[in-house]
Amino acid sequence: MADGAPLCMPVFLIVWALLLFDPASESLMPLLSLFSIVQSYTWRRIALFLAERARTLCQYLFRRRTLILQTLASVMQMSTAAERRMWTRDRPHGDVFMETVESYQDEEWMTHFRMSRPTFQYLLDLLTPALTMQTTHYRTPIQPRRRLVIALWWYATPGEYRTISCLFGIGISTVCSVKHQVTKAILDTLYKRFICLPQGQRLDDTIQGFVRHGYPQCASAIDGTHTPIISPRDNPVDYYNRKGWHSIVLEAVVDHKYCFTDVYIGWPGRAHDARVLANSDLYKIAEYKQGGWLFPREKSKTVDGVDIPVHIIGDAAYPLRHWLMKGYTQHLQLSPIQVAYTHTLSSARMVVENAFGCLKGHWRCLMKRNDVDLKFMPHVVAACCVHHNICELQKEQFPEEWTVKDPEVTPSSVDSEAFVGQHSSSAKLIRETICTHLNEMLND
Repeated sequence: MADGAPLCMPVFLIVWALLLFDPASESLMPLLSLFSIVQSYTWRRIALFLAERARTLCQYLFRRRTLILQTLASVMQMSTAAERRMWTRDRPHGDVFMETVESYQDEEWMTHFRMSRPTFQYLLDLLTPALTMQTTHYRTPIQPRRRLVIALWWYATPGEYRTISCLFGIGISTVCSVKHQVTKAILDTLYKRFICLPQGQRLDDTIQGFVRHGYPQCASAIDGTHTPIISPRDNPVDYYNRKGWHSIVLEAVVDHKYCFTDVYIGWPGRAHDARVLANSDLYKIAEYKQGGWLFPREKSKTVDGVDIPVHIIGDAAYPLRHWLMKGYTQHLQLSPIQVAYTHTLSSARMVVENAFGCLKGHWRCLMKRNDVDLKFMPHVVAACCVHHNICELQKEQFPEEWTVKDPEVTPSSVDSEAFVGQHSSSAKLIRETICTHLNEMLND
């Protein structure tokens, strides 16, 4: 492209000389104009070429300067031996405490984790697949055993996140994350396995278990208890219960072995027991999906021409239903057999009260106001119920000093009929029949 300039210049000079010495050569003007256009185009190409070369040179110089500066910075950093900043903190004392935990005697282990070593290992074997995290190039994940130890320590003691963080050598946020992960693993893996209504042979064993408690045709007892929470930001008045503090309600159904067979958690502490029941899945299944039957109809017994279904029992706060019996109220107007029936039912119903005491005695996190998000708190309570069932099925010993009794609560003056409607006449007939033939049914 640059060679075009020398060729055009002589031609241009020759034409210009002819114009100067021979005026008659004006016929050459078009040719001169053509050469001028060619020359102008050639110079533009030269200018573009030079600009491109200059830009390339500038980029090369810039890269060269950057490389030199980086090299100088690396040399200076190496010469000053500056300590490299780490994105994790070394906490070797956590390993020391884990060694101390592993060296606990059986009694000390039981005190801190509320279960024996064999039960802990059984639970760990069930949860290991869900608690195993992938190892990456950045760091080694916390092992499942250590995760479960941290979570159970939080469940079993009223320790704060900061305290557990210092003990186990992990960050405060990591304590919270481990608690969430273990809780989720328990609910996803074990909830439906360990909390379900009795069926088949288990149902027959449960009925016989309540017969030994003195009450026939019973498969479970129902009641509610309160779990304390910090005053929520939204609608705090709804969560202020009759005991004088903020809570959520745990409605639980318990069998003769003190195991939870159904739980419904999360309603505000101010809610009436009958209202909680009316909104539970248990009520919807019995009333709507199964036409007033909670357990198989073939398990019912006919006494004096009346079909007595397998049912659950509750206190006076609950409605009288075909599948739910309760004792008589207005004690001053009751006959002797009605008083005896009410006493027998109340005695059999104590399994649910004892289960609540064991639950809170095992897992002390349910006894304090947790700084846990209100939406997550029901998951914590449900996970504690799963732990409780595992301990009961493993026949764990429960020291008497662990027992927790809820303070006495004045019964609500609001009738359960305000939430679930009138007591059915068939339910009243069933109760009257059981009341009249109680001894016969127990000996049958």
